[in-house]
Amino acid sequence: MKMVIAYIKPERLTAVKQELYKHDIFKMSITNALGCGQQKGYHESYRGVDEEVNLLKKIRIEIAVNHNFVQSTIDAIINGAQTGNIGDGKIFVINLEECVRIRTGEVGIDAIG
Repeated sequence: MKMVIAYIKPERLTAVKQELYKHDIFKMSITNALGCGQQKGYHESYRGVDEEVNLLKKIRIEIAVNHNFVQSTIDAIINGAQTGNIGDGKIFVINLEECVRIRTGEVGIDAIG
């Protein structure tokens, strides 16, 4: 079992979800996040005061998958999120020690579904 965590641009969320659905991946958690990377933010003027904005809005997607869905999950996220510009995001894949479905008590790959 693996946990796939992706940070993407907010405007690419719909495209990423559609790609995931095409690969039969429907279970995910999505949260708003702030972060900075290679793009380093931008400057904006608010009421005449110049401010540096270096924490940009991102979307964090977390998907727990069985081993046979890891690569298709990664491919779907890349296909939906990639624009070719700096700031497209990152994908992290980490081992998931255990998963328990609260409703039924199932554990492991049966709990992920």
